[in-house]
Amino acid sequence: MEQKKILGDERRTFILQLLKESSQPITGSDLAEKTNVSRQVIVGDITLLKAKGEPIIATSQGYMFLQQGAGNLLYERTIACHHTPENTEQELNIIVDYGVTVKDVKIEHAIYGDLTASIMVSNRQEVKQFIHKLETTKAPLLSELTGGVHLHTLTAANQAALEKAEAALKKEGILLEN
Repeated sequence: MEQKKILGDERRTFILQLLKESSQPITGSDLAEKTNVSRQVIVGDITLLKAKGEPIIATSQGYMFLQQGAGNLLYERTIACHHTPENTEQELNIIVDYGVTVKDVKIEHAIYGDLTASIMVSNRQEVKQFIHKLETTKAPLLSELTGGVHLHTLTAANQAALEKAEAALKKEGILLEN
């Protein structure tokens, strides 16, 4: 028996509910399979949901709904880094090893201004998946547009974790200092 396509608004409502109920990212392919449409249709649906103000982000592991508040008191810090593409995995592993999440990467582009891309890695497994995706797609890092200079937004359950991760990056020569 062939699965029936879920159409338009009903499909977007279903996608939104799946994202809200999931604590892990969901890939576009998984959403496409669950709704019996193509991945490209899902990309369009996500764009429409974002345009309606839904706090959905695309990470390297899939789509996530950003849960608001509800006891998730996190400390946040933005750090400046500088390294070659070959040191990306080392940089991310150093950060996540202290219980810190790398939310995003930002660069200042000469034409477009500030560009931000979601990363959302919190452990070595997620870093490994991110690096694997980087290697298989052969997509350039944003930092390659700025000679390796970039910013990261970091979050952690406490300030000490952020400070330890920052100190470890400094020790490795990855933290960009004044």
